[in-house]
Amino acid sequence: MPDEHQTEQSEPATPQPEQPHASTPSNPADGPDDTTVEAATEASASSEENRSEPSVNLEAVVRQRDDYYDRLLRITAEFDNYRKRTERERRDLIAQAAGDLLGDLLPVVDDFERALAADAQDGPAYRQGVEIIHKQLLEVMTRHGVSAIEAVGADFDPLQHQAVAHEPSESHKDGEVIEELRRGYTLRDRLLRPSMVKVAKA
Repeated sequence: MPDEHQTEQSEPATPQPEQPHASTPSNPADGPDDTTVEAATEASASSEENRSEPSVNLEAVVRQRDDYYDRLLRITAEFDNYRKRTERERRDLIAQAAGDLLGDLLPVVDDFERALAADAQDGPAYRQGVEIIHKQLLEVMTRHGVSAIEAVGADFDPLQHQAVAHEPSESHKDGEVIEELRRGYTLRDRLLRPSMVKVAKA
């Protein structure tokens, strides 16, 4: 009769489930595989690029700032030179205009000096000489754009006339200039001085 212990040993053993084969070691001590190493390398390179970008941008900003500052200095210097040159040209133009006017007035001054040195006993001839000098002076003024303001008979204009007196008059309309006490002049379109006048009052 067979032994009970021998019968139990002859029974087949229960099969154990087969362990799946993993390409990646489950134990961290076994070390990372190639895929993990490659991913870590790419992440490290990307981190290095991200860290280097701010420094590159900062250098570009600094260069641009220096370029703008140099341009500002050049423009400021050019504007200062332009201002000085314009001011110098303006002074030269004024001096030239004054020189031209004074040069034209010198012959008139010479005629006045000759009239003062002449014998003034001949009244009509002396007056005629003064009238000639006055005419020369008016011609010089006309050449330089100076014109006399026609006041008598015109309506009072506060932009050209200075009323120093008002006089009742039946032969003139109200506000009409009836007498010129001092002649006024304009330089082209600009008023040099107003005419001093007497105005009629109705």
